[in-house]
Amino acid sequence: MILAAADSPRLQRFVTRYGFRLGAARFVAGQTLDEAVPVLRRLNDAGLKTNTTLLGEGVRDEAETRAVVAEYRAVLERIAAEGLRTNVALKLTHLGLALDEELAYRNVAELVAAAAELGNFIRIDMEESRYVDATLRIYRRLREAGHDNVGTVLQAYLYRTEADLASLLPLGPNLRIVKGAYLEPAEIAYPEKRDVDAAYARLMEAMLGGCSFIAIATHDETLIERAVAFAEREGIARDRFQLQMLYGVRPKLQLALVARGYDVLVATPYGPEWYRYLMRRLAERPANLLFFLRNLVRG
Repeated sequence: MILAAADSPRLQRFVTRYGFRLGAARFVAGQTLDEAVPVLRRLNDAGLKTNTTLLGEGVRDEAETRAVVAEYRAVLERIAAEGLRTNVALKLTHLGLALDEELAYRNVAELVAAAAELGNFIRIDMEESRYVDATLRIYRRLREAGHDNVGTVLQAYLYRTEADLASLLPLGPNLRIVKGAYLEPAEIAYPEKRDVDAAYARLMEAMLGGCSFIAIATHDETLIERAVAFAEREGIARDRFQLQMLYGVRPKLQLALVARGYDVLVATPYGPEWYRYLMRRLAERPANLLFFLRNLVRG
């Protein structure tokens, strides 16, 4: 229901106007890079690694994509200048994928090369199911071009993902596994949580065994403990996997895992186009929606 409501222009106007005052700042590091940098530093100082994303997805023309590329180049340079333990995650639709796959490839290849020069890493996020094939094609092209500082994401709720993983494993890929946060039909995605969880566990263990590096992105403690136990049982070194969570979600758990000696990264986005990101966060976890509604009642 929340994901469907995200398309309401009236709700978008209201949340965009009042959202930061009502609690959106819990999940978004700010509307500008200058606002985000102190948040990234604070998380680093607490022992957490971070990534950051300029929020936004659709663009209307090539000129807009070039502005996004310029912003990401500035982000990479600022990370280096500030000495932050932060990498970059981005969406290919923000770089023009919905307009032209070749345009998106040129843009992301430029950013991956710029990141390599600065000793940094780019994670290509996965989006709606209609973009999966193109995203994986672009990831393969980047790897074939010799770029090792790039990874992508697989979504456990899609039926196709086990086959996608099998096809990627020969690359020794750097992958992140997520449950999936887009509204997809039952014909292509598991509609029941228990089935998504079971698929996530299978994929996670296959990735731990076959990927060069795996980012385990979940706030589900059962799945986290399963990953930790599997890695220990199979002798998988801790530097081959990382636990990833979202800014503002389960912060005490993040710090507890760091205290246990695990590598934890907090995804910490920023930008003026934060509305859809916030709506997905509210849809994923009822506690997030309750937090937002409590602030709404308080005014």
